[in-house]
Amino acid sequence: MKPALRKFVVIPGILISAFALMAVLSQFKPEPPKQENENLDLLVDTLTLELSTESFRIYSQGTVRPRTQTVLSAEVSGSIVSISPNFIAGGAFEKGEVLMRIDPTNYTAAIDKAEALLLQRQIEFDGAKKLQSQGYRAESEFASAAAALASAKADLAIAQRNLERSDIRLPYAGMVLSKDADIGQFVNPGTQLGVTFATDIAEVRLPLTDQDLAFVDLPGPASSDMGNGPQVTLTATQKGKRMQWDAELVRSEGVVDERSRVTYAVAQFDDPYQLRGDGVALPIGTFVAAEITGSGAFDVIRIPRTALRRAGQVLVVDDENKIDIRSVAVIRSDERFAYVGSGIAPGERITTTAIEAPTNGMSVRTAESIAAESAEDDDTVATGAEGD
Repeated sequence: MKPALRKFVVIPGILISAFALMAVLSQFKPEPPKQENENLDLLVDTLTLELSTESFRIYSQGTVRPRTQTVLSAEVSGSIVSISPNFIAGGAFEKGEVLMRIDPTNYTAAIDKAEALLLQRQIEFDGAKKLQSQGYRAESEFASAAAALASAKADLAIAQRNLERSDIRLPYAGMVLSKDADIGQFVNPGTQLGVTFATDIAEVRLPLTDQDLAFVDLPGPASSDMGNGPQVTLTATQKGKRMQWDAELVRSEGVVDERSRVTYAVAQFDDPYQLRGDGVALPIGTFVAAEITGSGAFDVIRIPRTALRRAGQVLVVDDENKIDIRSVAVIRSDERFAYVGSGIAPGERITTTAIEAPTNGMSVRTAESIAAESAEDDDTVATGAEGD
């Protein structure tokens, strides 16, 4: 046989023999053990529900404002002849301190003139009274003298009051917010001189929603006495540090804002600039966060916020470890918890595991069910060993 022909005969023969040998050997190969295809249910974490009594914290925010603020205006005309060194923006002054003085010369002269006229009217009145008692003057003349005397007394009182008004002073201790007039300036009645505020008490207006009001014992709009309202903790950042101040809700403004639909409550605190103490000052105009001590809620169920689905639903795990999608009534929630008033009951279990697409009747596994299955397997093994 030619070598070329032998090549085309031998090689296919070898391949055919190899495949035949593999087919024979496969007949003697043992079959691999068959494994049951277990369809395991989703493993979830559960929480057993309990009743609790909660004291809610209400959160709001606002800006510190003075309780008493005054726009100073001139009541008499004249040139400003002196100004207190404390009458500058940020300056503190005492009660009754003269902050500014308008030239009193004209008003001092007016008092002298009014006193002289009063003396004259008094003499005329005394003479008319004496003559009228002797029958030499008519009753009308006596009445005219009495009227002139009363008018002179009124003129003197006005002159004295105008002299007092030339000294600008306030009936409280406070600070200057702005200075709008200076020495040498001529002012007329009504000219704005500056803005001041009292430093005894400051206030913060806190917006509260209707849901917040359900858990706050809010004082009425007429109340302003401290000592009976809910406590408030004010928080702000000063010099890079979080600081806190104690305040108290003293009243509500009594109306609902038409635009935001909120009710404003007013919190007060004493001595914001700590002029009578040694604490940390809380300046007017500071933006603060407020935490209000709310009223208690009884017989509610607290669940993790993550267990509450968007539609106000929770996933209840029944005794057969099946999912029951339940709608609940959430009375309040915060960053960590939701507080449920109805829809679930104490002793029931909910899952805290996020399930992408749960359905009613969906089977799940829990740590308790796995522990029960393991205990059953151990009992079975132990029973079989005793039988052997």
